[in-house]
Amino acid sequence: MESQLNSARTGAKALVIFPGALGDFVCFLPALHAVARGRVVDLYARAEYGALVPANIHAQSIERRELGRLFVAGADLREAEAFFGKFEIVYSWSGSGDAVFRENFACAAGSRGRLFPFRPAGARTHIIDYYLECVGAPPGGHPTIALTRESVEWARAWLRANGLEGARLLAIAPGSGAQEKNWPRDDYREVIQYWRRSPGGKAAVVLGPAEEGEHAFWRPHAAVARGLTLGQLAALLSMADVYLGNDSGVTHIAAAVGVKTIALFGPTDPAEWAPRGKGVEVITLQVGCSPCEHPAMKSCPHRKCLTTLRPAGVIAAVERILLEKPAFDSP
Repeated sequence: MESQLNSARTGAKALVIFPGALGDFVCFLPALHAVARGRVVDLYARAEYGALVPANIHAQSIERRELGRLFVAGADLREAEAFFGKFEIVYSWSGSGDAVFRENFACAAGSRGRLFPFRPAGARTHIIDYYLECVGAPPGGHPTIALTRESVEWARAWLRANGLEGARLLAIAPGSGAQEKNWPRDDYREVIQYWRRSPGGKAAVVLGPAEEGEHAFWRPHAAVARGLTLGQLAALLSMADVYLGNDSGVTHIAAAVGVKTIALFGPTDPAEWAPRGKGVEVITLQVGCSPCEHPAMKSCPHRKCLTTLRPAGVIAAVERILLEKPAFDSP
């Protein structure tokens, strides 16, 4: 089948509907950039994702009346038809599992509509390659994020204010979208202590909303960044010498901005979710029960896929990645 991308014309418009969380969205970026070649794209996702995309992609909230009506049986679709009619092509990764949405989307979007499952079915396909396949692009891409001048200036000012300017910087994000995916925070702190013993070594810990209460735990050992916009987060991570984190959206951002990245995987599958970027190393113990399905992850009594991962092994990976030349070496 001829690539859908070959039909793009300068000045053409595409509509993209994407319902995913941060990690999903960063993995979606290569496909989104492919759609945007030669097109202006209206992206309906989380509005804050606008900080991660170039100027020809306009990010807006997915909570829009015309889209919400597609989930309503018997809805008047004239408004949605007029909305979709402004676009050359309409892609959606939302609603494919809902029969009402499928029918309404087909009627409203017509021949310009392309509807896909949010997740691939069957084989262990990397999520980036799945999204690329959906839009007719070749596999193997990796996400990239262009930093704005304002976010870079903010990050430099933050480093100065926290005594980190000119330091050898280790950035750590100890959280994720699920507590079960997190390496123990005491082990992270041991890595920080190792790093601080090296010449010029200082650390920054990025906390998300779920980790806000942990500020005091990290403060004696590292500068703490919290409440950041995604643009600020991306710029700050780009200035680190090494980044260390769990399977999380922040880890995908670190890889996408080009920092040497170590990603710790426990219950989730690196073959599907490993971050891609320059100088990425994935650490997983590959215990017998890992990776596991979501219900098993939530009820696991031991979490040995992460709790038996010792700081010495992670420190060895930090030392190893510092010596490596940048390469696209992740799955």
